[in-house]
Amino acid sequence: MESNSKTIVWFRRDLRIEDNPALAAAARNGSVLPVFIWCPKEEGQFYPGRVSRWWLKQSLIHLKQSLKSLGAELVLIKTQSTLSALTECVDAVGATKVVYNHLYDPVSLVRDHNIKQKLGELGISIQSYNGDLLNEPWEVYDDDGKVFTTFDAYWEKSLSIQNESGSHLPPWRLTQAAGSVKMCSIEELGLENESEKSSNALLGKGWAPGWSNADKALTEFVESNLLAYSKDRLRVGGNSTSLLSPYLHFGEVSVRKVFNSVRLKQILWTKEGISVGKDSATIYLRAIGLREYSRYICFNFPFTHERSLLNNLRFFPWNADQAHFKAWRQGRTGYPLVDAGMRELWATGWVHNKIRVIVSSFFVKFLLLPWQWGMKYFWDTLLDADLESDIIGWQYISGSLPDGHELERLDNPEVQGFNYDPDGEYVRHWLPELARMPAEWIHHPWDAPPNVLKAAGVELGMNYPNPIIDVDVARDRLMQAIVIMREKEAAVNASDASGTIEVVFDNSENVGDSANIPKDDVVKGKGPCPSSSSYDQRVPSMQNVCTYKKRPKPEEDTKKLNDNRLSYKNERIKMSNVDGDLCSTAESSSMKKQMTVSRNSFSVPRTITMSHDRKSFDDEASSHVKLQKEEEIDTEINSCKNEATTR
Repeated sequence: MESNSKTIVWFRRDLRIEDNPALAAAARNGSVLPVFIWCPKEEGQFYPGRVSRWWLKQSLIHLKQSLKSLGAELVLIKTQSTLSALTECVDAVGATKVVYNHLYDPVSLVRDHNIKQKLGELGISIQSYNGDLLNEPWEVYDDDGKVFTTFDAYWEKSLSIQNESGSHLPPWRLTQAAGSVKMCSIEELGLENESEKSSNALLGKGWAPGWSNADKALTEFVESNLLAYSKDRLRVGGNSTSLLSPYLHFGEVSVRKVFNSVRLKQILWTKEGISVGKDSATIYLRAIGLREYSRYICFNFPFTHERSLLNNLRFFPWNADQAHFKAWRQGRTGYPLVDAGMRELWATGWVHNKIRVIVSSFFVKFLLLPWQWGMKYFWDTLLDADLESDIIGWQYISGSLPDGHELERLDNPEVQGFNYDPDGEYVRHWLPELARMPAEWIHHPWDAPPNVLKAAGVELGMNYPNPIIDVDVARDRLMQAIVIMREKEAAVNASDASGTIEVVFDNSENVGDSANIPKDDVVKGKGPCPSSSSYDQRVPSMQNVCTYKKRPKPEEDTKKLNDNRLSYKNERIKMSNVDGDLCSTAESSSMKKQMTVSRNSFSVPRTITMSHDRKSFDDEASSHVKLQKEEEIDTEINSCKNEATTR
């Protein structure tokens, strides 16, 4: 034991004392300097939204208090360079080692690789640990040593692996490393500005961030709600899920502890013959598995935050319509269940997983909007925003995963409304303008008799919009888009077969270029518009119901479908210069970033420029297609694997 060593414990998304392998290792080997470094510049386009930053702030306050009770002070640092901050900490206390727990997203892989390399050159020992997963991504392969590309096969293999690493007990006490380090207060980190505090105050009434609160939430779920999870999980509008996802994202509870707690219950219920409990535990463990799988896919295919995993969407004719994007964000699509979900998301930063599936499916299949836009908006607005889970969710809906939804599948929100909100309670809560609609008509008010609408105080096209697109029109447009996609793919394949040189661009790039979105500006956080409308993203309250502009009737949109098909087939994706009224005022979901980010709150995600002679997915799986900083990512991946073999 190196009892005289001084170790920097670099906290990231592992904000807990219990079962924290990096902290446990440092505590055994001498004095420690716990550090959290906030570097907005390095977050880039994935700078956290308002509610996510609120949670981070509260969690850091909680962690700081916990560490102080053990004898150590959490050093908070705001910087322009994480590497420089770590180097200064090392010099200030004379540390000989830096430890941290792994992250698996592409941004973190590049950063971690550079930090490992530079600190290694300075003679500083670096050690990283698995504090986020049951199994590391490089530990789960098929019998041929290849990466799994379907969840069921991955999860079956993952469960079969006997992971001998147990939980790490929290240290009884910590010894603070001596030295003077320049630090800042929690307020000086700038995770919350004054304009956000009134909105954020409401979040504290429903949520309690912090690792010890995560432990309480886990216990309550396992003991009280897990038994009926298989039956209750599809009920929208209530606390029918575990509500653990934000705790898991910030590492306030280890996934190993969650898995073991549920697994023990499953074993007990199996022995007692309680089939409902056994099924509930199995379903919930699959949810844990999907989180594992999201990291597995993003680690092995680190381009997936920008491009589809499969190449089937590379020719898809996305309809980059900013007006439709705005209507979806505001909950003004005319489909009550979709609108209720989007307004709940904006008001609370939280929506049930089933609602997430419904609104994202509508986004892609009905509106033909690029999935990357929706993914980025979820990142900006969700309380439990998690990049890897976000990526997998949107690609699953878009049919770009081998076991995802079929691209042809178009689910009717009206039918889903009666399936998951049969009495309309959820819709009434979030759409007060429909509060008096009878359950019979609440999910399709456009079909309601005039006297019913009048009695309910609903004026379609005035205080609640007509459907933004008819279901049959949406289905035809989707089918036509798929035909175009396949025709283009066949033409390129034929050209390749005949030896004609053909350059094919990723579909997301087609959207970006056609939309005239300045890529450099988006990368820097500068949105496509300088101002925002005061009416965008307003969620109507029961006291102040919003009035919307009159929309064209659905039949006007559906007239001359054949002409629409022809023009749609030949249409190049366009987007006019966006004026202020088409910009989101989601300032609460994308903070006004100092120095590095403009005051604009939301912009569509940047796209990458890559010319393709795309191989099949299997070829990509074996050759590990990489994104822009592929060498750094690949080196970091290999470094992680090598560490695992030598540890």
